[in-house]
Amino acid sequence: MPEIIPREQLDKLILEAGRVFTPTTPIDERALFAGRRNQLVKVIDAINQKGQHAIIFGERGVGKTSLSNVLSSFLSRPDGVVLSPRVNCDGQDTFELVWKKVFDQITRKKGVPQVGFAPDTKKKKTNLVSDELPQLVTPDSIRHFLSNLSQGALPILILDEFDRLPQGVKVAFADMIKNLSDHAVGATIVLVGVADSIDDLIREHQSVERALVQIRMPRMSVQEIEEIVNNGLQRLGMTIDEDAMTRITMLSQGLPHYTHLLARDSARGALSKGDLHITLGIVDSAIQKALEDAQQSIRSAYHKATMSPRKNNLFADVLLACALAPTDELGFFAAQDLRNPMKNVTGKKYEIPSYAQHLNEFCDPKRGPILTKTGAKRRFRFRFVNPLLQPFIIMQGFAAGKLKNIARSAEAKSEATPEPASD
Repeated sequence: MPEIIPREQLDKLILEAGRVFTPTTPIDERALFAGRRNQLVKVIDAINQKGQHAIIFGERGVGKTSLSNVLSSFLSRPDGVVLSPRVNCDGQDTFELVWKKVFDQITRKKGVPQVGFAPDTKKKKTNLVSDELPQLVTPDSIRHFLSNLSQGALPILILDEFDRLPQGVKVAFADMIKNLSDHAVGATIVLVGVADSIDDLIREHQSVERALVQIRMPRMSVQEIEEIVNNGLQRLGMTIDEDAMTRITMLSQGLPHYTHLLARDSARGALSKGDLHITLGIVDSAIQKALEDAQQSIRSAYHKATMSPRKNNLFADVLLACALAPTDELGFFAAQDLRNPMKNVTGKKYEIPSYAQHLNEFCDPKRGPILTKTGAKRRFRFRFVNPLLQPFIIMQGFAAGKLKNIARSAEAKSEATPEPASD
């Protein structure tokens, strides 16, 4: 007979599931951070080498901010002083304002002499902006300041959403990084931004490349997605069926946002039934809830891309095929990559002329645009403007019953994968 779990314990776990799986906020706890070991090692190697800095780039939603959030927890110093402020940049920021944001997050204790003959000093917390930041903020003055600061601490200064800064401010930071590198200052700047390459973030300043360790964040692997789910469920004392896990990893499409969303709602679905085990049926219910609770911007973008007064139009099917198409490492696919997905979705064979116009319309403001296009005629390649739309589109396909064969195939393939040989 299955164990009956007290209602009070279930209610606590339902609330805890929302703290363990966080689809709308980046991870900020080392115990819940999963995967990204190669990228993490590269950043730490840059931090440990004077004169080296790091730039983390990739698609939106792949976990760049989560990585930057947990960096300091993987670092240690004999004196234990690691300063790791993280700030969000925006299009209105100046070079000076970014640095004020950074130092506004750092406080340190400073000795204040006591009144009288006692030699003791009282420790007072001081804010670097108000008390120590140089009045004239230039790359050279910041270099001197960081050089002094690094004598008693390990400064790691994280500038998130760096791609939003005006180009002139980006160039100033490139000058700053080159200056720090040339003088081997013991502080590390970590730039984080949405881009395909370093050239997209810092143009016209190739000399800074030798000072920057370039760390591209691809979408997460199946193993990394599984690690997110398993880490969270272990914290909750829960388990999951293999086919249910396969469904979550397939729908996540390498984007941790949907992993957290589906895992959280699946966990709560099981707990609401008094169970600590997640089945495929519970995950399918979580998919329906995810569709209902999706951001309005995503729902609106999907509706705008697929609406048509004509019955039996192909817009939804072609868009679903786009979401299922194989891509290169930057997320691009070609028109011919839709042939097999179109057959799987519709049960019919379609050639490129049947859906070429649909692809063009998806790149037009009339339907979003939901796709972006690059390349030359007959060699165009396409990619989703918002990566988070891709899993949503696939979940819509599941809800409409268009992907049952694909799901069974994926789950059968997962079950047939042999276990690694033991040593």
